[in-house]
Amino acid sequence: MPELSKRTKSFTDSVIRRMTRVSLKYGAVNLSQGFPDFEPPKEILDRLAEVTKEDFHQYSITWGAQNFREALAVKQSRLMDRKIDPNSEIVVTCGSTEAMMAAMMTVTNPGDKVIVFSPFYENYGADAILSGAEPIYVPLIPPEYNFDPEVLEDAFRQHPKALILCNPSNPCGKVFTRDELMLIADLAKKYDAFVITDEVYEHIVYEPNEHVYFASLPGMWERTISCSSLSKTYSITGWRLGYIIAPADVVDTAKKVHDFLTVGAAAPLQEAAVTGLKFKDDYYRDLLKKYTEKRDLFLKGLDDIGLRHTVPQGAYYVLLDISEFGYDSDLEFCEALAQKVGVGAVPGSSFFREPVNNLIRLHFAKKNETLYEALNRLDGIRRVM
Repeated sequence: MPELSKRTKSFTDSVIRRMTRVSLKYGAVNLSQGFPDFEPPKEILDRLAEVTKEDFHQYSITWGAQNFREALAVKQSRLMDRKIDPNSEIVVTCGSTEAMMAAMMTVTNPGDKVIVFSPFYENYGADAILSGAEPIYVPLIPPEYNFDPEVLEDAFRQHPKALILCNPSNPCGKVFTRDELMLIADLAKKYDAFVITDEVYEHIVYEPNEHVYFASLPGMWERTISCSSLSKTYSITGWRLGYIIAPADVVDTAKKVHDFLTVGAAAPLQEAAVTGLKFKDDYYRDLLKKYTEKRDLFLKGLDDIGLRHTVPQGAYYVLLDISEFGYDSDLEFCEALAQKVGVGAVPGSSFFREPVNNLIRLHFAKKNETLYEALNRLDGIRRVM
C-alpha cells in the first residue's frame, strides 16, 4: 500500500476532545473542553426557531450571508475603531478553527516560518504543519506569562512570515498589554511579518485588564488577519460560526481558501446569529459580569481546597499545579482524576512546547451548580490521588 501523508505523522487526536470522551466514560464533570452547559441567549434561540420555518436551508453566499456580514461589520467597526467593509474585508468561516487555518494558508508558503507563543492552543502547531510552515516557539514565562523581548526578537530574526497571537490567551488566560502589543507590532514592521490573531475571548477580559484589538494599533491594519468566532460570546460553540477580518487583498485570497475548504458556514445558523450581533453594549457588560462571578466562585473554591492555580486575566481557563501529587505524566493524572475524583481536565503538556508536566487546565464556563459539584469532588482529591 502507498505511504500516508508525512505531514500528519507527528499528530495525535486532539487531547482536549479526547478528555471530553474520558469524562463521558467515567461520568466526570467535564471541565476539559471549553463549552458551557447553559443555554445561549433566548433571543437567538427564538430567532432560530423562526428560521426553521423560513427559506434559509440552502447555501448562503460562500463567504457569508450579506446581512450577517453587515451586522458583524457594524459591531466590529465600533470595537476595532475603523470602518470595516462587509463586502471586501470579511469572510465568514466554519468556526475560528477554520478561520485560523484559512488565514495560515492565505499568508504562508511551504517552508515559511511562523512564531507561536507557548503555551498555545493545540491547533496552532497543527495549522502550521498542515500549511507546510515551520513553527518557532517563544515561551511565555509564568506566573504572569510575559515574554522576553530579546527572545521574541531572536525569533523574528529568523524572518518568519507571521506571528500567531491568541489574546486573551488559551490556556493561560493572559491578556497582552498595549505596551506588549506595540512591541510585537514594531517587530512585525521591522521584520516585515503578518500577525494572525485569535480573539475569540475578546469580550471575556477581567478588570483592570483591557482587550486591545491588534488591528487597531497604528500601522497594523495592513499586517493583521483578525480571526474570531461567535462561539464563546454567545455560548453557541456547536454552531461553528467564525470569521476573518482583514484588508481586502488578504480577504480576497482567504475567500478562495475558505471556498475550497468548507464552501460556507451554515446558512440557518448565520441568519439566527444576526440577532446576537445586533445586541447592545449591555449584553457584553452582563456577559463579563457573569464570567467574573464564575471566576471568583471557582478560584475561591480552589483556594479553600488548597490547590495552587493561575489567576486568569481573560478567557475562562485555570492552570492547576499538580506537583504535590507526584505524577510523572499529566495525562495519566487527568485520566485518574476523571476516574477517581470525577472531574475532567486537560493535561497541560498538550499546550506547551517546553517539557511541562505539572499543570492541568480546567475551565469554569459552567452553571454555578456544576462548578460547585466539581469543587465538591475536588475537595476529596488528596484522599484518592
